[in-house]
Amino acid sequence: MRPIAKIFSTLFAAAAVPVVAQAATVGGYYYAVQYDYREFYAATDGKPFQVLLEGNPFPSMPATEVAAQLLPQMQANKPRARLTFTYDAPAGEQHPYYRLYLISNPANDLLADNVCATGRIRHREGTPGRFYVQAIYCRNELALSHTTAWTAAAGPADPAVGQLFKELFAVVFTDSPALYPKSSIKMTP
Repeated sequence: MRPIAKIFSTLFAAAAVPVVAQAATVGGYYYAVQYDYREFYAATDGKPFQVLLEGNPFPSMPATEVAAQLLPQMQANKPRARLTFTYDAPAGEQHPYYRLYLISNPANDLLADNVCATGRIRHREGTPGRFYVQAIYCRNELALSHTTAWTAAAGPADPAVGQLFKELFAVVFTDSPALYPKSSIKMTP
């Protein structure tokens, strides 16, 4: 390799290291057959969207302070819909009832459909300096999509948490045409 090319490749590699250190890891994902981004968009665009924050990912801080600092991080990295994240319950009974559970340090065997149906959550011990959440997007008692994500973070205002939300929401609320519901009507030639 020529010396100039070697210098440029070394500089490029050195510049990429901080980006890699800030990246979040998104785990496996699941989409119910009924998942449709267009439905999510129609239900949330220009409206409040309830987030149920379960557990405290930063136990050295009061849970109310953590929640207050996480909300602007979520809003700044929200999905494409012009929604407003809120912790407030919707006024009156909602049908369908859309919501997002964000569960800090969930139990390894926590089932998304059970969470949507019952609201019961179980946690495991967290790791200091690590922000780990499971996101479950629910419609009524059905988990439409869910995944997990984690990153190293010193607190809820850490930029790594914002980056995690950006990547997490892109997975939970994907607008991939591959996931559009298929028509059950069969055409005959």
